[in-house]
Amino acid sequence: MFVRTQRLTLRPGWAEDAPELAKAIGHEAVARNLSRAPWPYPIEAAETFVSDFHDPAEPKFLVFEHQGDGLRLVGGVSVSPLRGEPHELGYWITPDAWGRGYATEAGAAVLRAARAAGIRHVTAGHFIDNPASGRVLRKLGFRPTGRVVPLYSRGRGAEAPCARFEIDLAENDCGGLDPDHRMAA
Repeated sequence: MFVRTQRLTLRPGWAEDAPELAKAIGHEAVARNLSRAPWPYPIEAAETFVSDFHDPAEPKFLVFEHQGDGLRLVGGVSVSPLRGEPHELGYWITPDAWGRGYATEAGAAVLRAARAAGIRHVTAGHFIDNPASGRVLRKLGFRPTGRVVPLYSRGRGAEAPCARFEIDLAENDCGGLDPDHRMAA
């Protein structure tokens, strides 16, 4: 499945994306805010990651910004199982694309894809020292659960406190962004 928004194209990862993926996610400032990404991020991790886009029931995409006639990889977004949660929103954006609203735009698009796939309840979290991610979750319509839990981050090599959020997709418009988005199978 592909999803296109006004400024982004979300699509599965392909083997040829691995070098660009390793470069885009290969920043300590990115990996330290994720639970599963190692730091440093080797090409082998990128190759493994792009080989795992085979479940059509799991909305999982690389995020590309539109640049003229081309695309540039700027992040990743998914709704997938994580630590006992059947549908956990996860995302990252490469540092030179921060501050442009791409995380919110990609998050809204993947939540719409999740809702179209029949997913109704999605959880998410952010490390307490990453408040920008909390702002993205709130813009998307997530509600804080009031729980803060220790979460291991491979990028940090340690646990850090993580604020937990949830959303009911049957009741939410997924941030109300880009009603003209297009999905294609």
